[in-house]
Amino acid sequence: MFDFSQVVDRHGTWCTQWDYVADRFGTADLLPFTISDMDFATAPCILEALNQRLAHGVLGYSRWKNDEFLSAVAHWFARRHNTQMDTESLVYGPSVIYMVSQLIRQWSSVGDGVVLHTPAYDAFYKAIEGNQRHVVPVALEERNGGWHCDMDKLDAALARPESKILLLCSPHNPTGKVWTREELETMAERCQRHGVRVISDEIHMDMVWGEQPHIPWSNVACGHWALFTSASKSFNIPALTGAWGLIEDADSRNGYLNALKGRDGLSSPAVLALTAHIAAYEQGAPWLDALRAYLRDNLRYVADTLNHAFPELNWQMPQSTYLAWIDLRALNVDDSALQNALIQQEKIAIMPGYTYGDEGRGFVRLNAGCPRSKLEKGVNGLINAIRSVR
Repeated sequence: MFDFSQVVDRHGTWCTQWDYVADRFGTADLLPFTISDMDFATAPCILEALNQRLAHGVLGYSRWKNDEFLSAVAHWFARRHNTQMDTESLVYGPSVIYMVSQLIRQWSSVGDGVVLHTPAYDAFYKAIEGNQRHVVPVALEERNGGWHCDMDKLDAALARPESKILLLCSPHNPTGKVWTREELETMAERCQRHGVRVISDEIHMDMVWGEQPHIPWSNVACGHWALFTSASKSFNIPALTGAWGLIEDADSRNGYLNALKGRDGLSSPAVLALTAHIAAYEQGAPWLDALRAYLRDNLRYVADTLNHAFPELNWQMPQSTYLAWIDLRALNVDDSALQNALIQQEKIAIMPGYTYGDEGRGFVRLNAGCPRSKLEKGVNGLINAIRSVR
């Protein structure tokens, strides 16, 4: 029913990934596999809903707290994640990172620490340090083809007097780890013991591939917590802005909403974002299921092709996300030399692992959210670049 092999030319659309690739890589006209948006047109049901809303002709101020939006979010959470929600706990924001930043300010003071599993999404470092807090890192460990958190090391980080918040990425970006219920329950218990509040970014919750399901933090939470997410990754609508979440504690929720409306003047959401979320959550499941199948096949292609070229890699596709976190350490490839070969020789932009912290050295993160024809060029370019610098 849906053709994800169709190439959509994104040049000239003010596209960060394509039109502004030189901002990060220093060279224009590279084939990009970089930030996490996809090269697919969004779901037809969303485009139709947007067209209908535009046909109305009036784009005035709007409210997110309406029955259609609340019921659509609750329906999606129940249907896709088997979790009931109290819509009184629901909050809205322009983006997940805005919401994370706001609660960092609300739940901590300048100089406090935010515990973070590393390597980590680069925007997390910016949100923490930009708010004059500091990262308390807990490095994930790769064992037997999977990623694991040493809970004793986490406990030690949470016990530090300056640690006020655990910023959890679930599923985890960039590794693609899906946390088990046991891991989440252990983290919840230890955060409560040490009086550490939890902010859980679950923006990749719909992109889980393996047998381990995504478990929302609300299913295990205790103490003070917040869960933030959006349809932006799943349905490829980040340019519309818009995110939502749950803050169960009424005082914290009211503090967040007062800052949103009063200090930041953001109480009126982008009406097209509301329209897109409602259409996605009410009608978009068939499109998303087809997309998920295509993305799984893309990730299997990456694994099969890389492992055929370099059997010693034995790279396994991630448990979640369409971001291939590729461990090249077995090949003893210099990060800088590889990036130079990718850019100058292959004309390809792939995110270097050190973007996500020192623990990412020796890795690359390749965005597989694209038609297979493009992905083939990227994977073959990566193979050629690796061979040229070994």
